[in-house]
Amino acid sequence: MLQLRARDHNIKVGTLPTGPRNKITDVPGLMVGHCTIDTDEHKTGVTVLLPCPENPFTHKLPAAAFVLNGFGKSLGLVQVEELGTLETPIALTNTLNVGLVHDALVDYMVARCEGEGFELRSVNPVVCECNDGGLNHIQKRAVGKEEVFAAFAAAGLDFDEGDVGAGKGMVCHGLKGGIGSASRKMEVDGASYTLGTLVLANHGSMGDLTISGTHLGPLLDETRAARESDIGSCIVLLATDLPLDSRQLGRVAKRASVGLARLGSFIGQGSGEVFFAFSTANPFNGREEASLRTVSAFHEDKLDIAFRAAAECVEESVLNCLFTAQTCTGWDGKTVWGLTDLWRPEE
Repeated sequence: MLQLRARDHNIKVGTLPTGPRNKITDVPGLMVGHCTIDTDEHKTGVTVLLPCPENPFTHKLPAAAFVLNGFGKSLGLVQVEELGTLETPIALTNTLNVGLVHDALVDYMVARCEGEGFELRSVNPVVCECNDGGLNHIQKRAVGKEEVFAAFAAAGLDFDEGDVGAGKGMVCHGLKGGIGSASRKMEVDGASYTLGTLVLANHGSMGDLTISGTHLGPLLDETRAARESDIGSCIVLLATDLPLDSRQLGRVAKRASVGLARLGSFIGQGSGEVFFAFSTANPFNGREEASLRTVSAFHEDKLDIAFRAAAECVEESVLNCLFTAQTCTGWDGKTVWGLTDLWRPEE
């Protein structure tokens, strides 16, 4: 099914050019896959991001996490904060399935390393979550190994957005939320680099929603809003091929908050905003025995272009999520409306 995104509705965010897909997979080497569970009882799923074609445990990438508001149950962030590297694919799912998805990632990495003749004794899976309990019978914990491996099998350069994968049961600004993505091209000293984001959007209130500077919330039928307060959470995955170290990636990740704020979110007490960034440049092979390695470094004073790209990508990613997500009725009969069923910007 053809999905109409923000730009298909003549909504353009920022000034930087997009990549060819305008998705996080415009960063070379990345793939994204979903497994969606859509039954009368369950509106949930899992989304996986493969950060590189190589085994990420032996091809560790510089990474950083920034927690703006810590109402969340993510796994793997502590070691990333300490060591500054990513060593597994990243998985997104619902709150109560984090442990089962973590176990599935361990199985995936053990099997992959065994297949390459490498014995894995420790690994740090990164799993992030939002709570889809408003539409999904979350206590039944429907996402496990089978679903995670199905998401890996489905992974590719192009992928659906909206209420798919981990986003199936999510609510954003009182409307149907879920998965969204965007990318930006950056020209630096005659070379082209890419920055992209993938969001799991389950945050915000309808009354605060602002699109292209228009305070849209009051123009919509708020009687159909799924909730009034800014609760829920937003996970932002940010990837780039710009050679940034862990500390710099942490600085760029913080700018995700700008994109959320421009859409009207003030990051409420009950919302967990977790931002995770990594670079595909300067990979580190932990099996190498040399004490020193040569890396490229990015000039600190030139980071503004990455800051701008991050803010623009996050804003557009959330918009792409809202425009592609469809009206959904959950397991207990509650209906959450899609944005395009309440507002048609082309009219």
